[in-house]
Amino acid sequence: MAVKYTKDDILRKAEQQNVRFIRLQFSDITGVIKNVTIPVSQLEKALDDDIMFDGSSIEGFTRIEESDMVLHPDYSTFVIFPWTASDHGTEARLICDVYRSNGQPFEGDPRFILKRVLQEAEELGFKVNLGPECEFFLFKQADDGDATTETHDRAGYFDMGPVDKGEDARKDIVLALEEMGFEVEASHHEVAAGQHEIDFKYDEALVTADRVATFKFVTRTIATRHGLHATFMPKPIFGINGSGMHTHISLFKDGRNAFYDPNGPFQLSETALHFIGGLLAHARGFTAITNPLVNSYKRLVAGYEAPVYVSWSAQNRSALVRVPLSREQGTRVELRSPDPSCNPYLAFAAIIKAGLDGIKNRIEPPESLDKNIYHMTPAERAAAGVSSLPASLEEAVRELQQDEVIMSVLGPHTSEKFLQAKAIEWDLYRTQVHPWEIEQYLAKF
Repeated sequence: MAVKYTKDDILRKAEQQNVRFIRLQFSDITGVIKNVTIPVSQLEKALDDDIMFDGSSIEGFTRIEESDMVLHPDYSTFVIFPWTASDHGTEARLICDVYRSNGQPFEGDPRFILKRVLQEAEELGFKVNLGPECEFFLFKQADDGDATTETHDRAGYFDMGPVDKGEDARKDIVLALEEMGFEVEASHHEVAAGQHEIDFKYDEALVTADRVATFKFVTRTIATRHGLHATFMPKPIFGINGSGMHTHISLFKDGRNAFYDPNGPFQLSETALHFIGGLLAHARGFTAITNPLVNSYKRLVAGYEAPVYVSWSAQNRSALVRVPLSREQGTRVELRSPDPSCNPYLAFAAIIKAGLDGIKNRIEPPESLDKNIYHMTPAERAAAGVSSLPASLEEAVRELQQDEVIMSVLGPHTSEKFLQAKAIEWDLYRTQVHPWEIEQYLAKF
């Protein structure tokens, strides 16, 4: 749960902790954290929503003739950056909502987009909890500080030091997160060399989105202090597992888990089944948002544990949507396709909207598939009604444009900017000559 600070609480904590600078943070549509840094002398002004900035150069924001934006700090997000402590003081941050100068929320602010979907859930009586599993790679830095793709270990799943050479960096990341209020549940080496995962406790959807954005920023910052580069790029190396962000979702109503029904199939309620139905119905539509890079589709291929087929299961892990064994208050669904390059605010908004559409329109999911879908033949998958996720960013964008429900999440402003950015990205990729082509064709033809 978010901490409820008042203005006086923050001013007092800033003085007690000798805060000298405050970073007012927000997100662009790609999920990259932006910030305006102010000295502590301007903190009271910031808390009164009186800090403006030029949004015309921020990805997906406004045109130059309507560029004045105002930052409204969310008091509950005030936190000290523990690695900045020195004799000269510390730095703190506040996550902000972005408003227009006329006092209206900026419709292109990803945080506002998520809030709007959560309001819809609240009107249906639901509180949404999310728990992501964020994977990332640690690579060596070159002498000039640039990132390489050279891993610093050859460890595998759950390996320990000295084989797992990222152990110390991971511990420092966990300690920093805990000092910032995270409840970290586990950290470990993942399947691929140089790949890691840190899991923190689920929470309300907006709090979790803030934490994902913060987690990525903290991980990269602490890794650098170990001479390493942390990347959330989904598939940085060919031939090994990519990084995912499996996302666990549950709905609560009147303090009870709305997904649990002791008498339902698999002890799942109609609400849970319809939510799953909505996820599957819109999976191809929201993939451009949950997997937003050209590189995302190098991960979404068979053979590396990533989901490829639109299906659900109460048992096996090859399905797109899995229902973990925990029941009663722990009943939840796990969406396995998102990757950590996504904007968490937009991705969570799209996922929740898809599930809510399933509830509102009573979308029935197909039968739970208990067999390994990777081992099914194309004919068997077709007979079971199992379709595939988009195979490229181009295909995913096309599917997004055809999904009115998911497009409504973004709204006219953000959908225009997002589609524009993805079209440019795909065209740049499509027209490049890649090293693979040189290796395959240069000598032969």
